[in-house]
Amino acid sequence: MPRDSAHDIDPDQLLKAYTLGYFPMGRRRDDPKTVWVLPQNRGVLRLENARIPRKLRRLIARAPFEVRVDTAFHDVIRACAAPAPGREETWINEPIEEVYCALARRGFAHSVECYADGALVGGLYGVVLGAVFFGESMFSRRDNASKVAMAHLIARLKIGGFRMIDAQFHTEHLAQFGFEETPNAAYQRLLAECLAARGDFYRAGSSLLSAATVSQSITQTS
Repeated sequence: MPRDSAHDIDPDQLLKAYTLGYFPMGRRRDDPKTVWVLPQNRGVLRLENARIPRKLRRLIARAPFEVRVDTAFHDVIRACAAPAPGREETWINEPIEEVYCALARRGFAHSVECYADGALVGGLYGVVLGAVFFGESMFSRRDNASKVAMAHLIARLKIGGFRMIDAQFHTEHLAQFGFEETPNAAYQRLLAECLAARGDFYRAGSSLLSAATVSQSITQTS
């Protein structure tokens, strides 16, 4: 699969790409073409190294949001694609939106959603293969909503026996949870190991995890 060349994508092709370390991005929302990306460095969280900031742990204990999984996947990806302050354009074009919704219907893609007063105010989505969660995007309409969604995701994945979250690119925002910048060669070795294992996204159940469960699952703090 060539680096950064335009292709249409279907669900099976997308799953194969993930096993090779590639993922798709659109050039902009109104451009139907996608490019396959293979970064030289990745943002990777080995789940045994996951941590949660103390301030966020205290916030989670107050349960500011109702956190659900897989109840509004399409709404989450649409929210991730919507313009936001400082980001007027998006790489999530309509073909990408459609193919990830197809993966969600097949059980390969999942969303974690935060609600306040019945309204969707934050969340994230990604793809599951083996014992890897490939994180795609997140959004917040309320302060800290995406951080709460990330903490709940990490707890759910740890309970389910997952080994890694691949966030594609490393950022300081992700570093607070223990994500590290990882060269592609090392990433490929880790990817192969984690794809050979198996995680269960629903081992923790399909309902809201308690604040205590989230905190106990992620024992390290920062």
